[in-house]
Amino acid sequence: MKREDLPGVFPNPLDDPHFNSLVPEARLNRRKFIQGVIAAGFAVTAAPVLSQAIKTSTDGLEAGDIEVAGRFGSFPAYYAVPKGKGKRPVILVIPEIWGLHEHIKDVCRRLAHKGYFAIANEPYSRIGQLWKLTDIKEVLAGANKLTDEQAFIDNDGTVEWAAKHKLAAGNKLGVTGFCRGGRMVWMYSAYSPRVKAGVAFYGPFLPTPPAMPLGVLDIADQLKAPVLGLYGGADQGIPLDTVERMQAALKAFGKEKQSIIHVYPDAPHGFNADYRPSYRKEVAEDAWKRAFAWFKSHGVA
Repeated sequence: MKREDLPGVFPNPLDDPHFNSLVPEARLNRRKFIQGVIAAGFAVTAAPVLSQAIKTSTDGLEAGDIEVAGRFGSFPAYYAVPKGKGKRPVILVIPEIWGLHEHIKDVCRRLAHKGYFAIANEPYSRIGQLWKLTDIKEVLAGANKLTDEQAFIDNDGTVEWAAKHKLAAGNKLGVTGFCRGGRMVWMYSAYSPRVKAGVAFYGPFLPTPPAMPLGVLDIADQLKAPVLGLYGGADQGIPLDTVERMQAALKAFGKEKQSIIHVYPDAPHGFNADYRPSYRKEVAEDAWKRAFAWFKSHGVA
């Protein structure tokens, strides 16, 4: 598979077959480019990072990087919540294949400004800092090593950390995620009885063996919480026929009134990723309106 064929991933300016023949000045500029992206906290292989990338302030928020003590060692996480008194409903934010990079942290801050206690962990901390890798094949190889069991355990630890915070209402738990994280929204909603509602942004439905032998289609009958799926009709990585198969599975197991899938006909994969060319502003804004309404209607408010 070629990099340009991957869903939601665009030609990487670092992928230059003539890199070794570049003059020293050009090599230096390329290195500065990599260093600049890393310094900004965005995933290198998602480059170029566009100027349209949303940057949400921490004004009025309590926010920052933390370490969560898990069953198999601690791992990094990031949280954001409005300052002041009162407990806020918790939303677990599950990252893309690049893990806990700047875009995911910004999503947490956006949710906090909407009144939520938002928290995201680094799913790949035991594998490596995937957002710093310059080769998308290495990123995918690393992400594909994460087992659902490990992700479930770390998500549980993250939720436990949040539930103990004085500003969190741990009994009101929502979960959202993007791409690989969108897949985990479905999986975790079938695994955890604590989840009240989930919103999955373009999460694939098929398995990724050997670490992930089951796909979302395999657990459609086990969903414990209602999930809203938000998908793009022009997503080359998630064909519409798999979306239709999931819709059929929800209907077959009597889940179609609890969990629904909304498709934006012309939207590509990654339509919410405002730092990438796949971003579709109007679609993303509508998707979030639906997401907030979904959480509210299912008690995460």
